[in-house]
Amino acid sequence: MRKRTRRQVRGWGAVAAIVAAVWVAGNWAAVWPVLVIALAVCVVSGAGWGLLRAHRRTVGQDRQWRAQEEARARELSMTEVDALSWQEFEQYVAGLCRRDGCTGVVVSGKRGDLGADVIGYLADGRKLVIQCKKYAPERSVSSQDMQKFVGTARLEHGADVALFVTTCRAFTKAARGLAVRQDIVALHRDLLGSWVKGAHLETLIPLNGSGGGTRRPSA
Repeated sequence: MRKRTRRQVRGWGAVAAIVAAVWVAGNWAAVWPVLVIALAVCVVSGAGWGLLRAHRRTVGQDRQWRAQEEARARELSMTEVDALSWQEFEQYVAGLCRRDGCTGVVVSGKRGDLGADVIGYLADGRKLVIQCKKYAPERSVSSQDMQKFVGTARLEHGADVALFVTTCRAFTKAARGLAVRQDIVALHRDLLGSWVKGAHLETLIPLNGSGGGTRRPSA
């Protein structure tokens, strides 16, 4: 039944094609301008679609290349940061704060500072308290590290803005969640690399604990 149906369909198709060919031949004077216009439209549309796809592909490749170059630049800068001692790292972060207009920047430079490695004031007068963790890139900041900072940043030091800066690539899920809930700005390695390369501190503060760019409610 299927084979017979296919044969019938092919037969009717052939008949329709013959009828169409005869009709076109009999009305060629009226038909050929329409066919030329239709062909031209198809050619122009095909060329336009091809150009659009090529443009999108080029733009996508350019964006990918720029992202890779930015990542290489950040990592190159972070290689220099990785060579610092933990004391030098705290001084370096303090220097970034001063570069971005912070005043009264003080570095603790000692252990037992209750989480306040760097203290200063933003240009608008808000008090900034920073915890610096000089970790290997493959490590993660734990929830215990974040809990200690949460417990002292505001209660002990009166921070308006609490910033946790680390040289490692990630915060654990628990640490990220705690940072978001407690309004802690968490800067992992990639965001620190952007800061090092010139991103202003004021543009980093609105980021949430995951460093993903979600806006936090303003204080």
